[in-house]
Amino acid sequence: MTVFRFPTRSFHLLRRGALLVFAYSSFLVPHARAQDIDKPVQNIDEEVTSFRFATDGRIAYSVRHNIKTKKYDLQHDDIWIQDTNGKRRRLLQGDKFTRGDQPFSYAVDSFHWSPNGRLLLAQLFTASVDEGGRTEDSFTALGFEDNGKEIHFGKGENQIKDCFNPIWLQDNSTIVYLTEEIKPRMLFSFHYSNITTGPAGPAFEGRTFIDSDRIPRTNAAIAVEQDRTQSGPPRLQRLELLAQDDKEIATLDGYAGGLSVSPSGEKVAYFIDREVLEVRNLALPNYFVRLRVGLGVFHWSPDENRIMLKRAVERKSGDLVWINIPALTAQKSGNAIPVLTPTPQPIFHGLSFREFAISPDGRFLAVVLPGKRNLEIFPLPL
Repeated sequence: MTVFRFPTRSFHLLRRGALLVFAYSSFLVPHARAQDIDKPVQNIDEEVTSFRFATDGRIAYSVRHNIKTKKYDLQHDDIWIQDTNGKRRRLLQGDKFTRGDQPFSYAVDSFHWSPNGRLLLAQLFTASVDEGGRTEDSFTALGFEDNGKEIHFGKGENQIKDCFNPIWLQDNSTIVYLTEEIKPRMLFSFHYSNITTGPAGPAFEGRTFIDSDRIPRTNAAIAVEQDRTQSGPPRLQRLELLAQDDKEIATLDGYAGGLSVSPSGEKVAYFIDREVLEVRNLALPNYFVRLRVGLGVFHWSPDENRIMLKRAVERKSGDLVWINIPALTAQKSGNAIPVLTPTPQPIFHGLSFREFAISPDGRFLAVVLPGKRNLEIFPLPL
């Protein structure tokens, strides 16, 4: 995710614990070329900065769009949707997106589809400069219907400011999102917004969280809570987002990111440090396993027996491997918890990729190649 630099300096910004360098540079990794791997079933030959599958197989994606002004080089990504038949339409032309008089630059950080697949939030990572030359970064979400029409929240703006990791509820109208409480992106609080009524205030008021992930097909989420002083241990919580009820699942020995609920909603996985992934049964929290795999980005296989791991942090390139998840076993309090070391199964001969995702139906793997950063889609490797 490269964004802008002003003529006198470049930016180094933090996102969920990973260092992001805002500068024009190349990656010192081997480039995976189309001729090196099997022929993709689809190819979006653009410089793709972010993408996400909808449940029906459509893809929302963003394309880097540079703008030059008299003083600054800016980035204003375009936003597109590709239908399952390959037809594409642009939702946002970046050079026409303005916000007041201040120069600003943005890259699309992530996409979030509504449960019915008709509405889309594009989370932007923005950087702006004021008249005194001071810079500020933030997250903002833009709302669109899938036909390209803007969503105006409460008949006001078409954006939710200070919005990170938004979650659509099952009514396809209410959004629960995180707002930064302790910088840089260390602790967050929850807030509501609604398409009809607009911003609706805080949720779980007075409490702070490190991360969250929605339980599929529900109005609930799994979240990692930590007190504002950061003196206590992180706690894994099940949150009922409409009722604002909660149930503690477990106290964690640590948390290093990657919180992900499995497709069935029965399991959750997360890194407890930079080496160890913990996989836990949500109904039987004392049933869990620890795997030494190394910090990276992962997605669940459709059968939840494996994860696909990119052995690099977000926005960095790394190879893809399958990691088998053994049976979760009961762990007794006070006993030493074993850490297993599974054997990674390489995919695509160890070539590196920048981003990847498995389609919701489990049939396809989408990857963004380093270098040119085009998006290619393959049958899911077994």
